[in-house]
This record gives sequence, C-alpha cells and structure tokens, in this order.
Amino acid sequence: APDRRFSIPSRRSTASISRAESHKSTNPAASTAEEGAPLANVGEAPSLLNQVQRHEAARPYPLTEMCHSDISRPPLPPIRGAASDQGPLELTASDGNRLLAYVARPAKPSGRGMVVMPDVRGLHEFYKDLARRFAEAGFEAIAIDYFGRTAPTEDRSEAFDWMTHVKQLTPEGTASDVRAAVEHLRSEAGGNSEAIFTVGFCMGGRASWRQSAEGHGLAGAIGFYGGQPLSLEPVIPKLEAPLLLLLAGQDQATPADDFRKFEKLLGQAGVEYESHTYPDAPHSFFDRSFKEHAAACEDAWRRILDFTGRLTPAAA
Repeated sequence: APDRRFSIPSRRSTASISRAESHKSTNPAASTAEEGAPLANVGEAPSLLNQVQRHEAARPYPLTEMCHSDISRPPLPPIRGAASDQGPLELTASDGNRLLAYVARPAKPSGRGMVVMPDVRGLHEFYKDLARRFAEAGFEAIAIDYFGRTAPTEDRSEAFDWMTHVKQLTPEGTASDVRAAVEHLRSEAGGNSEAIFTVGFCMGGRASWRQSAEGHGLAGAIGFYGGQPLSLEPVIPKLEAPLLLLLAGQDQATPADDFRKFEKLLGQAGVEYESHTYPDAPHSFFDRSFKEHAAACEDAWRRILDFTGRLTPAAA
C-alpha cells in the first residue's frame, strides 16, 4: 500500500510523519539463510512457524510468552558489508550492576551506533546475531542483557526462568544499563559513534522508545511490536529523540487500538515519529525462518536504514 504522509505541530519543529503498510510476502528468496548458518533455521521453518502460532494463540495480555526461540535468527540486512570484530563484553552501569553484552564492529563504519534491546529472555543468540547483522550494515553495535542484578548465571536459553527476573526489572535499572552501552559506543573502544540509536523487540521495543526520555542524547529510538505502549504515557512529554514504530498487524500480544492511542498521544505531545504496520505479520515476524514474511522483514530493514541515515550527521 502507498505511504500516507501527514504532518503534526512539533514542540521542536513541524515534523513530517509517515505511516505505511507492507504487503504480504511472496518472495521466499529474501529469507534464504546465509552461508554457514545452521540449516535448521530454514529446514525447520514449518515447525517453528507452528510453534510461534501456538504461542500467539495462547498469549494473553500483558505479555507472558517469549518472542524468539533458540532457533530463530534475524533477517539479513539488504546492504551487507563485514563485521571486523565481535564477541562478549561485560559492562558496568552507574549503579554498579555488571551486565552481559555482545559487541560487533563494522569493517566500514557509517558513524552510526546501535544498542540492541532484547525481548523478555534477555541476551540470547538471536540478539547476538542481530548485533552482527547491524555491524555488517555499518553500525557499531552492542546487544545488552537486562538481568545482571538478579540472575545468577549467564544462561539465557529457553530453559531460563525469565519471568522471575522480568518481574524485578525497573525502568531506572534498564536506563542505567542502556547508558553504559551508549557510553561504550561513544568511546574509542566503541568506535566514537556520532549518532546512537536503540532498537528493541516486544518488551524491549517499549523499553527502546522509553530511552528517548532518559537523557542519553540518542539520535532515535526504534521498537518492534512494543508491548503495552500505553504504559509510556507518563514519560511521553519527556521524549526527545524521534521514534520508529514497526508493528505487526496480527499481533495478539497488544491490541491494535493501544497503538492507535499511543500514536495519538505522541501526536498530541508533538513527538516526532514514524509508524509502519505490516497487516499480515504476527508478533515476532522479524525472523528469517518466516518465508511468508520476508518482504515485511526486508521493508523493516530498509526503514531502519533510512531512519538512522536521515538522523545521522552528514559529516559522519
């Protein structure tokens, strides 16, 4: 469907806001696994799809199921270079929390940095892989974990009791962890990134949007299918960086009306944002095992690249 463009008065300037819908994928080639990736990612796609559909059918509101399984893998970016370095890193937040992280550095930096904020299960393999994909697209990337304050081990497999730890999260703790990641990206070790963004998924999508209000000096905040967006209403007047909302039309975790209300609140507050809904896509569609959603995945990647490119200083 063609974009529908409109403008709203902004407290900073008149912001041009774009709203679009993606068509259902008919291009399975776009989700082909990269060389060296586990063959199960593609070969087991039907069983994975059934698994996710069962999760979606049983998922209440608010969220009580994890987003991505251990065999989920992120789609490949449309523009690919190489990652020059990658591996685990431990960060220390301002409150003394020591948190798990995974860094990936681009062979050809673009001046952009990305903090990857996972779903409810924290730093599992999907998000380490996604950090590598961002590095291939030219970003200094760092994926973080949420549970350094409460989880005694580094295990974030499907056996991890994530709900026990999610219940103990606080917005202040998450913001402190993100600040540590942002400071790393601004350092020489992190590539001296000129423009830093956050991207999150599900719970992490909502948390990513919230980071726009946490004083990190972000260039933008991106969220995929962010659960419970209306919980952000108290901080909407504090949002500073533009938001990108990438939403699933068949998301059973959050009512579509909640996102419409959220966008209305953003507009009323003069927050610059872009919102795009993929009408046939389920929660967690951003997975290259889903051949039928390959077009939505490719479109989401291009919107991320366009959004971050527009908000990165030309000198970078």
